[in-house]
Amino acid sequence: QVQLVESGGGLVQAGGSLRLSCASSGRRFSTTTMGWFRQAPGKERQFVAHIIWNGGNTNYADAVKGRFTISGDNAKNTVYLQMDSLKPEDTAVYYCAARRNWGEYDVWGQGTQVTVAS
Repeated sequence: QVQLVESGGGLVQAGGSLRLSCASSGRRFSTTTMGWFRQAPGKERQFVAHIIWNGGNTNYADAVKGRFTISGDNAKNTVYLQMDSLKPEDTAVYYCAARRNWGEYDVWGQGTQVTVAS
């Protein structure tokens, strides 16, 4: 079984920072891409950022550009999300995800809650 486990969520004041971590567990597997998604109450899950291991290209949602930074280690299937200048609208459950090929994200974590107080 392949799994992803997130950590680092919590409560922070607006303008503060948090660093999320995601690591794989269980059977080893290779990935082409790892990323972060989030889901706020009553809203659909949305893309936040991803990193493509081949070349190290990163991509961000417009809402987080300039504030969030994704990084990671391909060999360890580990990815991080540094979140700075947090806003109340960043409040959501943040999910780590991975693509083992070039299709849809097919491995997901359980999520970690991020709450930004105004």
